[in-house]
Amino acid sequence: MPRYSRIIATGGYLPERVLSNRDLEQMVDTSDEWIQARTGIRSRHVVSAGEKTVDLAEAAARQALADAGLGPQDLDLIIVATTTPDQIFPSTACLLQARLGNRGSPAFDVQAVCTGFIYALACADQFIRSGTVRRALVVGAESMSRITDWTDRGTCILFGDGAGAVILEAADQPGLISTHIHADGAYADLLQVPGGLAEPAGKAVMEMQGNAVFRVAVRTLEEIVHETLGANDLAPSDIDWLVPHQANIRIIRATADKLNLPMERVVVTVDHHGNTSAASVPLALDDAARRGCFRPGQLLLLEAFGGGFTWGSALLRWG
Repeated sequence: MPRYSRIIATGGYLPERVLSNRDLEQMVDTSDEWIQARTGIRSRHVVSAGEKTVDLAEAAARQALADAGLGPQDLDLIIVATTTPDQIFPSTACLLQARLGNRGSPAFDVQAVCTGFIYALACADQFIRSGTVRRALVVGAESMSRITDWTDRGTCILFGDGAGAVILEAADQPGLISTHIHADGAYADLLQVPGGLAEPAGKAVMEMQGNAVFRVAVRTLEEIVHETLGANDLAPSDIDWLVPHQANIRIIRATADKLNLPMERVVVTVDHHGNTSAASVPLALDDAARRGCFRPGQLLLLEAFGGGFTWGSALLRWG
């Protein structure tokens, strides 16, 4: 009998500390009006001193577990997508596993920046389809404020912190219909953190060539939409909801236009979340699910683009 996976629960968490555009006006040469016009962002959440990425991941994971009516030992696999781990090792997934009290299940991190959750979702789906595991916890968690240059007005206005989670379970009918992931390292210098173990003197903060990133993002997201629809013999009109990476309202609108979807059927959280990288898509999914936006049987298209460059999509049937 064919084996598929489906999402049975979601969870999300945002740090209590909120940084508004007005706050940023006191830090760099910018304005609330300019930020909203260019990005659609009004505010973002950022971690407080001592608050860790694993703290965010744990809160989102526990909410998803509660939503599913499951305990930690019901999980057969834990994957955390993050660009901002608390330690070089152990992985954030192992730290989360210990926090939850799950023992023995495989746990590992995925690093694909803003596309990380889609990559992690694709991995978990393959584990379930192969029959290796029955239930998987997939988390996107980021403390992007820790690698943000708060003197760079081109990047500091964009990013925020948070975590989103889903629980996947084996099913007889496809919930997660298909995933599509790609990368092209030739674009690495357009969006990067140049510092690292190989270059300890390098800056451990983000650098971005914004206009170039915007152009490639719009093009590749259009391509991934066509690829996903073509692979499943669907027309744009078959998609009920778009759940995009929350990077910039202009990119979101461009993708919605390609699908001919009204913005009323596009999940938008960028205004109060900012770009939370790997946490972006699962946070948006959880936000919409808790507002009762989705109906059983509806088709959802999740898509993301991130540094690397990486990009990907997931097509799923809700419920």
